[in-house]
Amino acid sequence: MQQQKVNFSPVYRDYVTRLNTTLEKFDWSKLDILASDLLDCWETGRQVFIAGNGGSAGNANHIVNDFVYPVSKQMGSGLRMHSLAANQAVMTCLANDEGYDSIFSYQLAVLSNPGDVLIVLSGSGNSENIISVLEEARRRDVTSYAFLGYSGGKARELADVPLHFDVDDMQIAEDTQLISFHMLCQVLYSLKSEFLEVVQ
Repeated sequence: MQQQKVNFSPVYRDYVTRLNTTLEKFDWSKLDILASDLLDCWETGRQVFIAGNGGSAGNANHIVNDFVYPVSKQMGSGLRMHSLAANQAVMTCLANDEGYDSIFSYQLAVLSNPGDVLIVLSGSGNSENIISVLEEARRRDVTSYAFLGYSGGKARELADVPLHFDVDDMQIAEDTQLISFHMLCQVLYSLKSEFLEVVQ
């Protein structure tokens, strides 16, 4: 049976247009704040924790990989970055014994020090475990950043620095997370010579 030829190019073009529009509308000066903080974390050894649910959890793990390995290969050392969504044993233990809302906040309470950094990734900004970990960050004097889509939700008010992409599409919201952190990797690479002088 001959397969009918279909053309989905309009779908692809529409997606590209909406992604580009979302990126063009964003206030990139907010990313400068995080870039400066991550550079300081790289120099001083402060820890960075990152959390998200679903696709954002996958992005959190991807981002940690980028900043632990490729950055270390380029720069001589990586960031002390940890995904709170990576350890299935810890997450299922906490979900079972403490409740799903605490799966990130409990880890942050145990692992973080004052002055560390928390980054949350959330499409809606309203997931209870995201709200809980932002509240824990505030209690522990951990600086918080939130990458958000849609309206930004409750997390937009709780984060020290909300990075809100105005888009009503979960896939594009998740794209903006990885695009932003790949840009931040490029920031580190662009400063390679300066950093090598600092650590020598």
